[in-house]
Amino acid sequence: MNSGNFKNMSIRYLLFTKPRASNIQKRHFSEEFFWWKHLENAPPDSILGIKKIYNMDKNPNKVDLIVGAYRDANGKPVILPSVLEAEKMIEKKYTDKEYAPISGLPQFNQLSAQLLLGPDSSVLCNQLNATSQTVSGSGALYVSGKFMAQFFPGNTCIYLPQPTWANHEAIFKFVGLEVAWYRYCDPKVSKLDFEGLMDDINKIPEKSIAFFQGCAHNPTGVDPSQEQWCEISQLVKKRQLFPVFDVAYQGFASGDFYNDAFSFRTFLQDGHKVAILQSYSKSMGLYGERTGSCTFIADCKSEADTILTQMEEIIRKTYSSPPIHGSRIVVEILADENLKYMWFQEVKMMSERLKAMRNALKENLEKAGSKHNWDHIVHQIGMFCLSKLTPKQVKKLTDDYHIYLPADGRISVAGLTTKNVQYVANAIHEVTK
Repeated sequence: MNSGNFKNMSIRYLLFTKPRASNIQKRHFSEEFFWWKHLENAPPDSILGIKKIYNMDKNPNKVDLIVGAYRDANGKPVILPSVLEAEKMIEKKYTDKEYAPISGLPQFNQLSAQLLLGPDSSVLCNQLNATSQTVSGSGALYVSGKFMAQFFPGNTCIYLPQPTWANHEAIFKFVGLEVAWYRYCDPKVSKLDFEGLMDDINKIPEKSIAFFQGCAHNPTGVDPSQEQWCEISQLVKKRQLFPVFDVAYQGFASGDFYNDAFSFRTFLQDGHKVAILQSYSKSMGLYGERTGSCTFIADCKSEADTILTQMEEIIRKTYSSPPIHGSRIVVEILADENLKYMWFQEVKMMSERLKAMRNALKENLEKAGSKHNWDHIVHQIGMFCLSKLTPKQVKKLTDDYHIYLPADGRISVAGLTTKNVQYVANAIHEVTK
């Protein structure tokens, strides 16, 4: 037998001969070696967990006041006409679904920064912004938080308003920042605790990170006045703090994008180098498209370029590159003056509907005979209202009336309609007697 035949026989033997049981090492795993047996269920999300229960409720009178997503006068999700027009243009213009660059579409980043800072901003003229597309606002929180945890030269503790959106604390802790708090709003009175805010910020260690919501604060609906923002800016500058702004609701507070940019534009005018985290989920209704941006303002162009490379490094190691469809929609709208004007009018209309629902809720509570003062409902702004309802009252609303909202009493005003507002008001009156 020659060597070639021997090799062929050996290969056939290895491929087709069944090994004897005695040659197989049998491994017996005791119970403790099941890899995931030790796991326990993660706690349900404070917002989405309630939404899940709402979805299972079969009661025809149920009301969703949970998630911060805009609804029309019939309580239905909305695709803005400007978005539909943009998608028609995209369908004609693009024949590919190629990867976006790591930091997103360059035109998207440019136009997004212009929306935030204004087209004539000296920051943009001097190319001092490092702007990257992100996976909506939560992605901007992650990228900015990771960047600061790795590179911030001062105290890597970020000071948040109390209260704030739960995911602010969760994401910043997850990426390695320490979290502390400053007083912001007392839920019992639903008013800005400006004295407490200023006192706490004045005690923050120098060269720490101070976090603000740019407008239409979630969950309180309470914003500082323009005069108060000016005072906050000066104190932050005096304390040498690094300001970070979450801008998830630009346009929703007043219906005007310029007015809603007052806070962070004031900080820039006062000489701060800031970070701005932007989302198009609310203002364009691009919830599922996950479209946002993260901007750091630098001292010079070369520093901005370096910051962007580090943000790209974080993105590459996390999700590689952002989604492309939502950013294309944003580009079409912001680059076309007619579409942009249409969008501005749509945002104004959404803002006005929210204001109308606030007024209707207060009026119906008074008509129901409530003796409580509900002025805070109409004094607050944006998508959310901190109602002053207690967890016990919220539970009774859900159990007895199938009205769903978080335990802290935060109402998503977008869930109110002309058809359900009287029912909601009557129910709130009953549980607050």
